[in-house]
Amino acid sequence: MDIKNKVVIVTGGASGLGLVTCQQLAKQGAKIVIFDLNEVAGQACVDILNGEAIFVAVDVTDAASVEAGIARAVDTFGTIHVCINCAGIAPGGKTVGRNGALALEKFSQVININLIGTFNVLRLAAEQMAKNPPGDDGERGVIINTASVAAFDGQVGQAAYSASKAAIVGMTLPIARDLAKLGIRVMTIAPGIFETPMMQGMSDEIRDPLIQMVQNPKRFGEPAEFASLAAHIIGNNYLNGEVIRLDGAIRMEPR
Repeated sequence: MDIKNKVVIVTGGASGLGLVTCQQLAKQGAKIVIFDLNEVAGQACVDILNGEAIFVAVDVTDAASVEAGIARAVDTFGTIHVCINCAGIAPGGKTVGRNGALALEKFSQVININLIGTFNVLRLAAEQMAKNPPGDDGERGVIINTASVAAFDGQVGQAAYSASKAAIVGMTLPIARDLAKLGIRVMTIAPGIFETPMMQGMSDEIRDPLIQMVQNPKRFGEPAEFASLAAHIIGNNYLNGEVIRLDGAIRMEPR
């Protein structure tokens, strides 16, 4: 799919990997729809994009909120071609810690935002994509979800986060199969540790051991590298139903 003039929804698009993805795809001529809860950051993102873009305050866990966001995107740009799910949270918590068992509501919150929120947005985006006229290879849309290397080698305290991201990995192929006849591709990126504002604010004492786990190159990933991979997935029609680790060959140690 040629990204130029295509309508792209990015959840969590007001910060981190989502923000840089919005910026890079806008430079390539895409029309950007930012789904986020942070209205100030979302509008600031719209202001810096050199192209057509809107911000919609959306709670990815709420069906009505996402439906309204999809409707706003279609009212503004006519349709949806690409959905990139970057929204998520990563709180830690041991199964049994100093204060006893992990609170069930904390586990549920992570699953609700990371997993159910991802599915909630992609299902409604796919419904709209199915209405598009077919392009090359009969393609009508592209969905890119964000997992994590924690889906494969989660650390101590990452039970909830790893479970949510492993589920995103697990649903990649069946959803790709579900949507194949509609001409919609589904891919997942599993990033390693990236140079986001959260990581930039951490001390060298925390950062250095993490960098040592990365094989090559010996650094954190750059958000632009995530965005570049997302752009390549959109442009390569034969990428479908697969999970790509983007991690410098990191394999996370228990701690």
